[in-house]
Amino acid sequence: MKNFKYNIKIKFALLLVSVFLMQSCSDFLEQEPGMQTSITEQLKNKEGVFQAMRGMYGEIEAALRFAPFATYADLQGGNLKFSPSPEGTNKNQIIVPTGIAGIYGFNDLSEQSNLASFYSACYDIINQTNLFLEFADALPDATTAEKNQIKAEALTVRAYAHFLLSQVYTQNYDFTADASHPGLVYSKQSINAKLTYPARETVATTYSFIIDDITTAINLYSDTPLMAGPVYSYFNKTSTKALLARVYLSKKDWKNAYDTANDIIENSGVALMTSENYIAQWEQPDLPVSEVLLEFSIPRSSEGTVSGSMASTYGYTSATIYGSYVASDDLFNLYEADDIRKKLFLEHTIATINNLVSTPVKYNFTKKFQDNPGYVAFRLSEQYLIRAEAALGLNNPEQAKTDINTIRARANATLLNDTDNLQEAVFLERRKELCFEGHLFHDIARNKRNVSRVDGCVSANCSLTYPSPKFILPIPRSNINLNSNLTQNESY
Repeated sequence: MKNFKYNIKIKFALLLVSVFLMQSCSDFLEQEPGMQTSITEQLKNKEGVFQAMRGMYGEIEAALRFAPFATYADLQGGNLKFSPSPEGTNKNQIIVPTGIAGIYGFNDLSEQSNLASFYSACYDIINQTNLFLEFADALPDATTAEKNQIKAEALTVRAYAHFLLSQVYTQNYDFTADASHPGLVYSKQSINAKLTYPARETVATTYSFIIDDITTAINLYSDTPLMAGPVYSYFNKTSTKALLARVYLSKKDWKNAYDTANDIIENSGVALMTSENYIAQWEQPDLPVSEVLLEFSIPRSSEGTVSGSMASTYGYTSATIYGSYVASDDLFNLYEADDIRKKLFLEHTIATINNLVSTPVKYNFTKKFQDNPGYVAFRLSEQYLIRAEAALGLNNPEQAKTDINTIRARANATLLNDTDNLQEAVFLERRKELCFEGHLFHDIARNKRNVSRVDGCVSANCSLTYPSPKFILPIPRSNINLNSNLTQNESY
């Protein structure tokens, strides 16, 4: 995906931006400024579909890369704090970025939600997947295997987008005993087929649809990628199973979570990074770490110019060019002195104004997202930690300890000698190993824990007690207004 020439997105105007989906009414795919092609024309052959699918993956990357979503789980959970402004009238002051002020204070507004564009983008992507599913079987120049691969990727992306939305807009699966609390509008038809105003499913039904889409997709995948570019940039059978393992974990379906993660660990052919190359792998420019299962590559022009990456959020270039987000001491102090993961932090001293006094303060930027990093969606380390947590749920503490120790041994951290308090151990290991990869706040909710942000918290609300309606965000008001069947989340 790094070297595709066309910057194609299925572009719809904003009729259903305001309903429940950011899907559209204009029925056009835009190739270049001033050039538009009808959906029927674009999707009449396989090359047109491949071209549009590349654009869909580009839209996924864009939706995930930018704050507030890219920082949401780690900021809300307490892994992140803010660096001082590098220049301007607020130079050297700690200022909460305006684009995340609502969610950071656990008081996001439905009328001006910080993640409204993310909500819209996900449903736009979902609409695109439905178009691919509707057109795939009629492609005159595609083989059966190619048609199945198109459908497999479309189903997976549809499930993935719905799952991402569920993490932000629905309470954790067992918030109610039977998961009967509000879930999502689960879209299985493009608005090209029919304009509807559906109600939200329950969380139980939402997850059932997600899992059905994924398992159907797994049985359709072929071994031949559809599109040129790095294979790690597109969903395949292995990365789809990684998504499924994560969904099962979120559902606390321990048996299926264990079996799916175990299948990936045993049969994917992907190996964990070693202790010796762990830091070097994260430091290498442009390429993902070797254990990546899926990384959404950054957009590049035909000349190779990068238009944006996660470095804009987390990177450090110079004393006047750096990202707004740095590791909190709440996270940094969890690592033992000899833990090699401590070397994944870049320490820089920056003058910081506090109570009108400027003081040199040390900040820890992450090395995970320097240079031109892509968005790390799935990697093998997570599967070990999924298997560990699932093993614990299956009353197999020895396996849980073994998997936790596999990750700790690589990090040169102290190994667990017994099976005491393993639930806390796996929670903390996920926090350390998967930091800044979008997990912490969801892990807190899944484990029904409280949020406690200490170091660097500049919000009026630095803690959140579970359960709370503020563990999820409001559905944007514009969507509520135009779909009378779409109910708002509690407290919004």
